[in-house]
Amino acid sequence: MLLKRIAPVLLFLGMLALPLQAKTVRTENDSIRIVAPEMQVTCGPWLSAVGEKEFTVCWITSTDAAGWVEIAPDDENFYARERKRYYQTFQGRCTIGKLHRIRITGLEKGTTYRYCIFSEQVLKNEGNRRIFYATPVESSVFRQNPYKVTTLDPDKANCKFAVFNDMHERDSIFRAQAKPVAGGGYDFVLFNGDMTSQIESVYDIETNYLRSACNLFAGNIPIFFARGNHENRGAASYEFLNLFPTSTGNTYYTFREGPAFFVVLDGGEDKPDSNIHYYGLSCYDSFREDEADWLKTIVSSKEYINAPVRIVIIHMPPNANGWRGVREIERLFVPILNGTDVALMICGHTHRPEFHKAGTKPGNCDFPIFVNTLRSRADIEITADSITISAGKNSHVISLN
Repeated sequence: MLLKRIAPVLLFLGMLALPLQAKTVRTENDSIRIVAPEMQVTCGPWLSAVGEKEFTVCWITSTDAAGWVEIAPDDENFYARERKRYYQTFQGRCTIGKLHRIRITGLEKGTTYRYCIFSEQVLKNEGNRRIFYATPVESSVFRQNPYKVTTLDPDKANCKFAVFNDMHERDSIFRAQAKPVAGGGYDFVLFNGDMTSQIESVYDIETNYLRSACNLFAGNIPIFFARGNHENRGAASYEFLNLFPTSTGNTYYTFREGPAFFVVLDGGEDKPDSNIHYYGLSCYDSFREDEADWLKTIVSSKEYINAPVRIVIIHMPPNANGWRGVREIERLFVPILNGTDVALMICGHTHRPEFHKAGTKPGNCDFPIFVNTLRSRADIEITADSITISAGKNSHVISLN
């Protein structure tokens, strides 16, 4: 707990320790000497909101900067030709800041692209008068392999992904569990909630798991995130979607990879909105009601109906006899999902391995529920005929025939 309290102070002291750089900037009328901390990329890049024709790349710099991304075909040298620059914009203006979140569109499904991130440090911002920049810094495409991203492909015969949940800021355990992912063979990684216990600052997310994810795999393998109840807590919990954007702009969304259509849901908090520990800030009853209305449109969509396999992801498993959150999931979401041939629901939250067959309590679901235990990786592979779950002793094969 002490470390949590002094973390912002340590971050500030670390910023002071960054080497200073002196830049002489020449203008039409004079020269200005600017002394500023040397900019560093402190976290990233990581891939989010990857679809069939788009992806989003994010990274964090230690100082304010302008950022952009350039992409190239996987079979062509990055320096073979001029590359288009993709910027983060807001209302027609390129943004400046420490968090960079850039969406690239107009791509082809199931195609691998190389990409490079660029950060141009803002040395001095005088608003409408002038802005002084340092020399742009790029991720290497010469001394090391460039970052790569592969867009989603509904025509693939199978898909494989890793699941992490309930890490609760145990970064060293997460790093050990995630090392095999770096070896490749995974289409994406699912963070199924409670990767940290609260979000008091973006620095919490960086140090609790995101830096490790970026160092190991996240620059090349996309992250899909199902928000857990603990991601709702803390002064910086509002930053969640800025760090992990989705295709809908909400914390519930869908995507398709191979034969599987994925529905990612958000169960909100686990206790009643009036609970004193939420300090009057929780409105999850109405949030879940709105989400249920959205879910009705999804299960009636042709994309959902025509998919060979339907997978539902939510942090908290439904339970008619549990706390408020899981009761509401059972009341609102399960009746919509029952009867739609869901092949599997993937959950966390309980901190123990569980597997509930279709038609059994506590969720009253006509589909099976797999609950991954805390601080453990589960590998899941899906074909049109079967689902294979490898999670230590909690391993299962589900036949879809």
